[in-house]
Amino acid sequence: MKLEKLDEIIEAALKEDMPEGDITSESIIAPDSISEAHIIAHEKGVLAGIDIAERVFNKIDRSLEFEKSRQDGQEFDKHSKLARIKGFSVSILKGERLALNFLQRLSGIATLTRRYADVLKGTKTRLLDTRKTTPCLRRLEKYAVRMGGGVNHRFDLSEMVLIKDNHLRLVGSIKESIQRARKAVGEDIKIEVETTCLEEVKEAVQYKADIIMLDNMTPEEMSRAVNLAGGKIPLEVSGNITLDNLNIVAGLGVDFVSVGSLTHSYKSLDISMEFL
Repeated sequence: MKLEKLDEIIEAALKEDMPEGDITSESIIAPDSISEAHIIAHEKGVLAGIDIAERVFNKIDRSLEFEKSRQDGQEFDKHSKLARIKGFSVSILKGERLALNFLQRLSGIATLTRRYADVLKGTKTRLLDTRKTTPCLRRLEKYAVRMGGGVNHRFDLSEMVLIKDNHLRLVGSIKESIQRARKAVGEDIKIEVETTCLEEVKEAVQYKADIIMLDNMTPEEMSRAVNLAGGKIPLEVSGNITLDNLNIVAGLGVDFVSVGSLTHSYKSLDISMEFL
């Protein structure tokens, strides 16, 4: 992610959190007070957002020392020290909540993603995220997915064509939708089509979709779709994918599984900052 985009997010969040400063810390803590604080994990997980946390503190006070004990993408255990911050006490307090908000949420996404990615080890199937993200935080959340071992699907509506059920209701057919899209975007932009039955898969294969999504199909239907595609068109499985059925889906030989829960149903990790 470009630093200027990250800075826009951080600066907006800082303005939200202290529009007129931190009146508590500034009124009771001496301005020349120096402290050291540690960021501590209270449960195991996968780290994401430590560099973002560092940039939060840097935005508040460039004189603060920030020393990382782990890098993004690395696993950590309960009670692990993730970072050390030293400098003016008021500056550390100003950044505490925002830095932890980023760390807790992004590490929660990375940790859940790693659980899914571990199930797929040894298979050809790759784990995709979706656009079911927090508004304005998509790039951060998709970054956390990568740190957990997942692969980013399209970032936005401008990146690729994805013809879904509501598009098909309005246009009338997969054939017409693909032909219209191809004429509009040319050959360089990929066209993916969502299908809900084998007849739709056949139509998507016939009219040369670049990727075919199998939405809420049974394992038997997915297996038949793999045969229909014949290895010539990548298949993505979507809908009700859980840790309990992920290995079954991967065993069918599909290329991708997309899991919206990575970014909309994760649990923030228990991470805190403790002053020494």
